[in-house]
Amino acid sequence: MTQAESAAAARMRQLGWAGAFLVFVLAVTMGYSFWRGAEQRGVTPMPVLHAVPDFTLTDQTGATVTRDSLRGHVWVTDFFFTRCKGPCPLMTARMAELQKALVKAPEVKLVSVTVDPGHDTPEVLREYGAEFQADPGRWKLLTGDPEAVRQLVTEGFLQPLGEDDSGELLHGTMFMLVDGNGMVRAIYSLDDPELIPKILMGTGNLMREQGLPPEGEAS
Repeated sequence: MTQAESAAAARMRQLGWAGAFLVFVLAVTMGYSFWRGAEQRGVTPMPVLHAVPDFTLTDQTGATVTRDSLRGHVWVTDFFFTRCKGPCPLMTARMAELQKALVKAPEVKLVSVTVDPGHDTPEVLREYGAEFQADPGRWKLLTGDPEAVRQLVTEGFLQPLGEDDSGELLHGTMFMLVDGNGMVRAIYSLDDPELIPKILMGTGNLMREQGLPPEGEAS
């Protein structure tokens, strides 16, 4: 074999290894894509983080809302107060986005709990909700006994609640996804740039888990 032929053979062997490696990379990538697709279709159950305790609060219409009244519904909850000059307007705007995105999934409820129940009466919450076009049938703005609210926030949802040096209320900026049995299944941060898509994916997964057709799918 001439020197030129030996060099050509070496190049062919190199190309063969490179091709094999390329096939391997493609196989791994395709396998990962299929795994991600299965995960997103809810094949892998979402973890159960903890249970929501019993509670009794009042919504913006004056109706009583409890954990049992939400049973069977997937729901998203957050904490806010109407006089908030910090993250609350943005959090409420995100809930308004979810209300629009979930228009075809009436089984999913939105639940916003005020951490300033002394000021945020049902009447105040009704006016506040109207600013964000909150549908009382879908989006519950809740208030109630201050101690009951504190316990629900800090002990029920394990979220921080306090005051700064000026007396301004401080609270968590997380969104919790709760299943139809009152179990917290996922927690999302307001700062997550993919907040809305992740919550929508989570609600779809839980609806499939509960045997309900996700948004946009025929029953």
